[in-house]
Amino acid sequence: MAGRINDDDVKVVRDAVPIDTVVSEYLQLRPAGGGNMKGLCPFHDEKSPSFQVSPSKGLFHCFGCQEGGDTIAFVMKIDHLSFSETVERLAAKAGITLRYEEGGYNPTHQRGERIRLVEAHKAAADFYVEQLGGEEAAIGRKFLAERGFDQSAAEHFGVGYSPAGWDHLTRFLRGKGFSDKELLLAGLSQDGRRGPIDRFRGRLMWPIRDISGEVVGFGARKLRDDDNGPKYLNTPDTAIYKKSQVLYGVDLAKKDIAKASRAVVVEGYTDVMACHLAGITTAIATCGTAFGTDHIKILRRLLMDNGSARVIFTFDGDAAGQKAALRAFEDDQKFAAETYIAIAPDGMDPCELRLNKGDAAVQDLVEPRTPLFEFAIRQIVSRYDLETPAGRASALDEAGPIVARIKNGASQHEVAVQLAGILGILDTQFVVKRVAQMARWARDRGGRGPAGPASSSSSSASSYDSGQSPALSGPALNLRSPAHRTERELLKLALQRPELVSPAFDAYGVDEFTAPPYAAVRRAVEDAGGAEQGMASAPEYLAGVREAAPNDAVRALVTELAVEVFHGKTIDEAYAGEQLVRVRLRAVDLRIHDVTSTLARLDTSADAERHQAVQNELWVLQQYRQSLRNSGAAAL
Repeated sequence: MAGRINDDDVKVVRDAVPIDTVVSEYLQLRPAGGGNMKGLCPFHDEKSPSFQVSPSKGLFHCFGCQEGGDTIAFVMKIDHLSFSETVERLAAKAGITLRYEEGGYNPTHQRGERIRLVEAHKAAADFYVEQLGGEEAAIGRKFLAERGFDQSAAEHFGVGYSPAGWDHLTRFLRGKGFSDKELLLAGLSQDGRRGPIDRFRGRLMWPIRDISGEVVGFGARKLRDDDNGPKYLNTPDTAIYKKSQVLYGVDLAKKDIAKASRAVVVEGYTDVMACHLAGITTAIATCGTAFGTDHIKILRRLLMDNGSARVIFTFDGDAAGQKAALRAFEDDQKFAAETYIAIAPDGMDPCELRLNKGDAAVQDLVEPRTPLFEFAIRQIVSRYDLETPAGRASALDEAGPIVARIKNGASQHEVAVQLAGILGILDTQFVVKRVAQMARWARDRGGRGPAGPASSSSSSASSYDSGQSPALSGPALNLRSPAHRTERELLKLALQRPELVSPAFDAYGVDEFTAPPYAAVRRAVEDAGGAEQGMASAPEYLAGVREAAPNDAVRALVTELAVEVFHGKTIDEAYAGEQLVRVRLRAVDLRIHDVTSTLARLDTSADAERHQAVQNELWVLQQYRQSLRNSGAAAL
C-alpha cells in the first residue's frame, strides 16, 4: 500500500498552485469585489453566480449549494479523486516531488488509478505523435495534407498515428511500467486471443483532452479500405472518459470562449482544427455523441450566462446535420446564452469550406447567423402547405408548442410574433395568445413543456391518425374554447342523432374541425360511410365508426362522444342547425383570414391574374358568410 504523503509536502502543493488558477480551468471567473472572484457553480445548476473564490485565502465557497474548501477540496470534488490522487496531480502540475512517510518515494505501481490512467494516455499520445513521422504513417500525413493541415497544425492539436500492427502501443506502455489491467481499464488495449492487443490500429489519432488539458481519450479516423471498423472509433467510456461529458478542443478554446462570451459548436475533429487555424479559436466539438445536457453545463460555466453570450452551431447542411440542429434545439432553453445556427453554402463543413474558399470563408460562416429557434421553426413549418388553412393550422399546432417552451415571457412574445409572420397569419395577436395558452397548459401539466405535436397539449391530427395513443387532454379538448365546444356538440349529434344533421354534416370537410382529435373523429365518420348510415341502425353505425378509427385514442373519443350528454336543453332540428352553422361559419371565417393573408403576400405586378382570382374568392366567401349570418341553416 502506498505511503502517506508528507504533511509538509501537502502544504507546499496547496500553496504552490493558486486556487483561482485551478478553478479557472473549469469555469469563467470574474471580479466579485474585495479581491474575490465569482462564477457559476460547477456543483449545481444556477442562473446567476453564487460561487466565490478568494485567491488570498486559497478558498472557495458556493452560497447556493454550500460546497466549499481549498484547492485540494475543489479538485477532489470536481474530478472525483481521492485526497492522495489530487495532491499527486497538483504536485505534478507544479513540478513538486512528493515524499511518503511509510516507504520513501511512492512506487509507480502504487499511484492512484485515475492518475495512472491519465499517465497512460499521456504516454500513448506521445507515442502516437512520434509514429506520425514514420514511413507507415504516410497515408495519415496525406489525409491531413489533403484537408489543408501541415505538420505544425498536427503538432498544435497533438494529432498522431497508431501503427497497424496488433500490439505496438501495448508493448510500448508495458515497457513504461503499465500493467495489462491498467491498459484495459484505460481503453487503450482490448482483449485478444493471446492477451491484450491495441484498440486503435492503422488510424489517424486525435487526443481528447478534458477541460484541464489532460488527455483522457482518443478519436481515431479510418484510413484504409481494408479497415472494416467504423469511420471514427472513440475511446469507450472509462473511469476518466465519458463521451457525454467531454468537448474536443475545449482545453484550447476555453480562455477565448470566456473572453469573447462566444462558443462555436462544430461536428468533428477536423472542423475544430479548421476553425482554430482560420482564427475561430472558440470552436469545440462533441466526441461521437449528440450535443447534450452535460456539454451545456461545461459551456455555461465558461460563458457564465451573461446577456451577451452566444452559442453558434455549425452543423452540416444535409439531413443528418439538420436533425442534429433540431436535437440541439431541444436543449436550447438550458442556455441563458442566445443560440444560433450557421450552415455553410453547398452544405460544406468548416473543414471543406476552409479548403475550398479559405480562412475568410470560415470566419464569415459564423457571422450571418440564424437564431436556432427560427431554424427549428422553419424546419417544422416547411413540411406544411401554407397556402391552405389546414396547412397553416397544422403548422401552428406543431410549431406553437416549440415557441411555448421559451421561458422568458418577452422572448416568447417576440418569437410568437415572428411565427405569425412565417406562417402568413395576419392576426398576430391570435398566434401570440395561442402560444401563451399552450405555455399555460404545459405549466398546468406539472411544468412539462410541450415537446412537439405528439406529446404537446395541442396534438396534431397526424398523432390521431397514427398507431399512437396520446392522452386525450389539453387545449384540443378544452370546452372553454367556443369553437371546440361547438365542434364537439356537432360530433355528438352526428354520432347520437345523425337524423338531425344529415345530409348536411356529410358535406363538411375534415379541415372544418380545428381541434385535431375532432378532425380525426370526423374522418372516422366519413370512412364509415357518413352520418347518413346512422339513420338506419345506430349500433351498426357506431360500430363502423369505431372500427374506422385509426387508433385506440380516437376510438375512445368516439365512444366518449357517443354517450356524452348534450349541452342544449332541447335537442331538435333548430339546435342541430345552430351547431352546423357555427362550425361552418367558423370555417368560413378562417378561410377568409387565410385568403386575406395570401392576398397580402401577392405581388400584383408579377401575377395580376392570380391576384384577381384570389380577390374573387374572397368576395364569394364574404357573401357566403353574410348569407350564413342572415339565413342560418337554410344557407347550408
